[in-house]
Amino acid sequence: MDNGPLVIEEIEAAEQLLREFDEYAPIKVAFWMRTTDEEQRYLYIASDRIGAEGVSDAYGEVVRIGLKIQSPYFNVFRVKVIDSATPLARAALEARDRFPPHMPARLGGSWFGGVAAADVYVYPALDHAKAP
Repeated sequence: MDNGPLVIEEIEAAEQLLREFDEYAPIKVAFWMRTTDEEQRYLYIASDRIGAEGVSDAYGEVVRIGLKIQSPYFNVFRVKVIDSATPLARAALEARDRFPPHMPARLGGSWFGGVAAADVYVYPALDHAKAP
């Protein structure tokens, strides 16, 4: 995973993680973002259950699921878990809500949640009816 375009294999590998993580802590919104001053993109997972006291446990869950998935397209060290009340999570929710329900939001070169983002990919809301 570099500063090149986000590829479908990365998107799908992260979707696997998101579906399982959602059972641990319901996900409000999830998105990939690379800021203008970072070379790597990160997967952000926002949940109402991720507060200061729950961050360590949430990262432990990310590692557990990442080891289970074992995808060469997914790196657990490129995940950031955040509270859904943060400006980044709110910006992702706003971006997602501007698109049809099952369509991801793709943004580039914009101000996003208080940071300069080179590119952002916001996942559609998880469809719990389709979960495996």
